[in-house]
Amino acid sequence: MKGLMSLAFASLGLFAQAQQKLPFRNASLPMEQRVEDLVARMTLEEKVGQMMYNSPAIPRLQITAYNWWNEGLHGVARSGVATVFPQAIGLAASFDSALAFRVADVISDEARAMYNAAVAQNHYMKYGGLTFWTPNINIFRDPRWGRGQETYGEDPILTSKMGVAFVKGLQGNDPRYLKVAACAKHYAVHSGPERLRHEFNAVASPKDLRETYLPAFKALVDAGVEAVMCAYNATNGEPCCGNTFLLQDVLRKEWNFKGHVVSDCWAIADFYSGHKVVKNSAEASALAVKRGVNINCGDEFPALIEAVKQKLITEQEIDSALIVALKTRFRLGMFDDAADNHFNKLGTNIINSAAHRALAREAAVKSIVLLKNNGALPLKNNLSKYFVTGPGAANIDVLLGNYYGISSSMVTVLEGLAAQVAPGSQLQYRPGCMLVQPNTNTADWASNEAHASDATIMVMGISGLLEGEEGESIASPTFGDRLDYNIPATQIDYLKKLKKDNQHPVIAVITGGSPMNLAEVHAIADAVLMVWYPGEEGGNAVADIIFGKTSPSGKLPVTFPKSLDQLPPYENYDMQGRTYRFMKAEPMYPFGFGLSYTTFSYKDIKLSWTYHGKKAFLSASATVTNTGTKKSDEIVQLYVSHESKPDNAPLLSLKDCKRITLEPGASQKVSFSMPSEMYYIINDAGEAVAPPGKARIIIGGSQPGARSKELGSPATVEAELTIHP
Repeated sequence: MKGLMSLAFASLGLFAQAQQKLPFRNASLPMEQRVEDLVARMTLEEKVGQMMYNSPAIPRLQITAYNWWNEGLHGVARSGVATVFPQAIGLAASFDSALAFRVADVISDEARAMYNAAVAQNHYMKYGGLTFWTPNINIFRDPRWGRGQETYGEDPILTSKMGVAFVKGLQGNDPRYLKVAACAKHYAVHSGPERLRHEFNAVASPKDLRETYLPAFKALVDAGVEAVMCAYNATNGEPCCGNTFLLQDVLRKEWNFKGHVVSDCWAIADFYSGHKVVKNSAEASALAVKRGVNINCGDEFPALIEAVKQKLITEQEIDSALIVALKTRFRLGMFDDAADNHFNKLGTNIINSAAHRALAREAAVKSIVLLKNNGALPLKNNLSKYFVTGPGAANIDVLLGNYYGISSSMVTVLEGLAAQVAPGSQLQYRPGCMLVQPNTNTADWASNEAHASDATIMVMGISGLLEGEEGESIASPTFGDRLDYNIPATQIDYLKKLKKDNQHPVIAVITGGSPMNLAEVHAIADAVLMVWYPGEEGGNAVADIIFGKTSPSGKLPVTFPKSLDQLPPYENYDMQGRTYRFMKAEPMYPFGFGLSYTTFSYKDIKLSWTYHGKKAFLSASATVTNTGTKKSDEIVQLYVSHESKPDNAPLLSLKDCKRITLEPGASQKVSFSMPSEMYYIINDAGEAVAPPGKARIIIGGSQPGARSKELGSPATVEAELTIHP
């Protein structure tokens, strides 16, 4: 018996040694050769299996199962314990791409550590892999879209800057291995309605495509993003996952994208169930692969076997698609010795570490936008009595948003405030009202507490119960979209009670991931803070701002209209009348707006052209001074508005931004340099052209305009120059 066992182990050893010698296991060979060798060893059934998001194991080749589906929008999601950062729209409000890089770098470190721990236990589950379907770089063109919270807002330049930084942070800079694989989604022209997404055809002109919907995707492709996810909807008559123009003409040929394309989940089934362009799974799968899809999130691709039999597609075409997808797994080091990849050494001790929580707090602080302050903020932390109230005060949901992870260190706003109130001061808490349902109790103890307190903080707004993805928002009657723009009436009624005949300050802390009607809140409250979904350290961050440890510095990455009546119909994807670039109506709060505890001045704007070979660059600078008494960050924004332009051209456009820190009385010269084509406009044919006449170059702490000044934004400076040097 002992001899037989020795022989068996010896045979296994020889088998393993032989497997290691197979070309696809030989890390010294070119990747192309290795991938082709692996694919050549597979049967058709095995090839098709490896194109599924839940790829099965191939024991005879010692290939483990792998699940491509993972999420990391603002922290590793739906897996184990992980650091929970502010939702993407909140991170965008920081206007800080360097911060976005640092956040993504931490997320990918934790992702690798979690993956290493799972593999050590032979776990290969959904939400456990290294291919992250992040970031969402769709343009938040309409505040009704429930998933707008996942984006970086309404501006293509800001979205590009934040998205590129996030991808670089996720993927790392190792010359050989990806830390994780990032994915640009949802390609393209995708931003609601959620209810119609499986059948909807988004119609976009060449101008809107090139000016608004495609620039961020191109920026991420140029930055080396490993994957692109095609959207559920159709664009200009073809489903996005079978769209010749998007997938072949633009993505592969024009942009020379070399990574893999993954379908949104069950989007290929929409070919026959929603869009009605084919009859069944075999036809849908063949069409998707032929147009450029490499990985199927869904269960349609097994029908490729039947599609080959029906001659709808060849096995060679399947080989070509699979080779592209498998390159990602090779770049992640999945077919190399574990010791060769230093990312395999990351351990679980880093997950939700003190340093990572500190970064989550920093990101949350920088994301908070001060929308109104009549002098009530910052509060002293040693007042006699504080009253904290509202449906969000002790609520974890308002920290999270959607696509969230779980932390053992969630800090609600109530907990954050309580931690900073000085000993000897009283703090009372009652929720006071519910998120949406009307209050039914006749007795009202809560609002009386406000009148007896030196300051009241009401945490109000919305949560993932009311906005988000189809199926996620269980209190939403409209599939996660927000077709009612108003704050729930029960909250407004309660806020009125808190402030009525109350001479003490009432602070409104607003949670949510999208614009909402804050007109009444602005009129009632003494100060208004937009805190988004601030993550696990959200409560501490809110307290840091309210008690003046830090001056607020966030800016709005999306316009807050006064009402939905100011917008075109939701289903209309024409950009005219949408976002700050095309909206002529006066908003409630403009894009780029946000107040501080100090004041800033702008002066001495200077413009000049410099040349590098035949390429022209515009150099623009201005001097920014902190004219107040508080140290603070400022987000310096550069906008362009053309003197002579077509009626459908942007009114003005953000071109760059920089975050600076200034002590009281300090000044800094802030400089920008960009190629001349950045200042061109897009014509109706989708071409970039230099318009005649001059352009206004505006540098300031907010979007220029009457509404910004009315709300108390910092001044701007501007100058003119001819765009074509």
